[in-house]
Amino acid sequence: MQMLRTVLEPLLETSLQSIGITSQHWRSMLVRSREHAQGDLSLPCFPFAKELGKSPVEIAEQLAEALSSNPALGEVNAVAGYLNIKADPHWLANQVMNKGVRIGDAYGKKPAVEQQILIEHTSANPNGPFHVGRARNAILGDTLVRLHRLHGNNVRAEYYVDDMGKQVGVLAWALANLSAEEVEQTLDQRDPVNPKWQGKADHERVRWYQAAQSIRQDRSDKEEIEIEIGRMVHASEHGDEAVLQAFQDAYQPVLDGMLSTLQRLGIAFDTFTKESMFVTNGDVAKLMEKFKTFEIHGVADNGAEFLDLGARGLKGKAEFFFRRGDGSSLYATRDIAYHIWKWNQCDQLINVLGEDHKLQAKQVGMTLTELGQKTPDVLFYSFIKLPEGKMSTRKGNVVYMDDLLEEAQAQAAAVVRELHPDYSEELVSSISEAAGTSAVRFNIIKVSPDKGFTFRWEEALAFEGGSAPFIMYSHARACSIVRKCQKAGIDIEANISNKGIPIPAQMPKGMVELLRTICVHSDVLSKAVNDRRPHLFANQLLQLATSFNSFYRDCMILKDGELNVFNLQLSEIARNLMRTSMEGLGIVPIEQM
Repeated sequence: MQMLRTVLEPLLETSLQSIGITSQHWRSMLVRSREHAQGDLSLPCFPFAKELGKSPVEIAEQLAEALSSNPALGEVNAVAGYLNIKADPHWLANQVMNKGVRIGDAYGKKPAVEQQILIEHTSANPNGPFHVGRARNAILGDTLVRLHRLHGNNVRAEYYVDDMGKQVGVLAWALANLSAEEVEQTLDQRDPVNPKWQGKADHERVRWYQAAQSIRQDRSDKEEIEIEIGRMVHASEHGDEAVLQAFQDAYQPVLDGMLSTLQRLGIAFDTFTKESMFVTNGDVAKLMEKFKTFEIHGVADNGAEFLDLGARGLKGKAEFFFRRGDGSSLYATRDIAYHIWKWNQCDQLINVLGEDHKLQAKQVGMTLTELGQKTPDVLFYSFIKLPEGKMSTRKGNVVYMDDLLEEAQAQAAAVVRELHPDYSEELVSSISEAAGTSAVRFNIIKVSPDKGFTFRWEEALAFEGGSAPFIMYSHARACSIVRKCQKAGIDIEANISNKGIPIPAQMPKGMVELLRTICVHSDVLSKAVNDRRPHLFANQLLQLATSFNSFYRDCMILKDGELNVFNLQLSEIARNLMRTSMEGLGIVPIEQM
């Protein structure tokens, strides 16, 4: 809690000096309490034991006695070698109600700053529909974009279109050479396209891709097929406009289908940049010529050229190959050109990548350093698996995101109909679509990016506590309070703007917990953004929703026609904070459930 820390640090410094601690390293030790019930801030006293020749328990007790009183300090306790400090509830209420915890022009938002941030995420190969495994990149990337904007940063969301790789070459060859009958014959052991997705190009064209992958292994003319695909890919890498156009004709409908799926999840991009641009505009050719002048430049026996990053300390696969023996560039070379271009567009650059790209990211970073360029920040994430193993578009063992969203919407609709049989089908459809898509997003966001997990339908679509629908219901409950007040003829705006309302002498537990949660909200947002850990803010929003429900239970706002203005004001602060925070995570802030 930064606001408490600002008050506490000078007091704590005086107390520490009084018992013989003069260094300042304790400041980094003062952290948010691990257990919410223990306090708001905690100071471990173990590092002081050797210096003072006393036990941590004794030191914590001395500090608790020496700490000066202050209106901001509520409970101060020494427990098992820790000094735990809890803010005074009335001081917290004053910060929230009168000192502007509300940030900027909307609750939870800050005014925009001038720094330009570019976040590149998703960039999936356009060879088939989005499956759940691919979607983790898109959902994490979009959430990071949203949280940066909530934090007040100017952000551009970028999609890098892989328009000249082997996957696109295979798709283009298949569409040019295979009939629909051949495709279905080849895939006769697999389920056909779901009738729901007939006409959706990503679902239809992936069949051509999967058939081609099978044919490349089994057909008698597989060597000739491989030569032809290789010729097309090679031509694209030399900027052949006819081949690049054929590739675009093949992948663009698939990409459009993928983007429509992402749009349903609330995911959008500001700009799209094609990989081929850096070949056709000459950037890659210039870059390869520059690499030849480096002292770490090398040539393999087959004529391929590389940079020996082992000479710069890289362990393992140290050769960064940038040119094939036939003179064509590699994906890695084009990636370097792309990064140089991106740095000309922004002040801060963030990439969202799967954990299998760590070595590649290290090579890119070291090569950029060799060029005198800055290196990007990277959010790495672990993969989602099915109970039976890893997902693969090629093998067809995937859960398509379109199917998951349909199932989520159907399950949510069943719950809504059961709870509210009086709702119209239009309202049921609206609520269930919002709840279903939000549940899917939140199921992925709430897990730390560096932790992999196994995808299970029942967990993805869980609508009880700890889920997006739980948060949405809390927000809808706050909205219902507004409707009830308006129905009673109460002027909400007039009561919200009334700044002379006294803080109640007695504060129920639910009110205190809501105040404590509100006062750390911006701290958690900052940490989630700066550390690239969206799950921290997801957990904070869950805590906010839980705290609001406790407040709702303990604190009446409208009773027998009488309005408690203080409770209304606090409820409105929480409602607006929930709304903007839900938007920051891509959860739909509907007002009725």
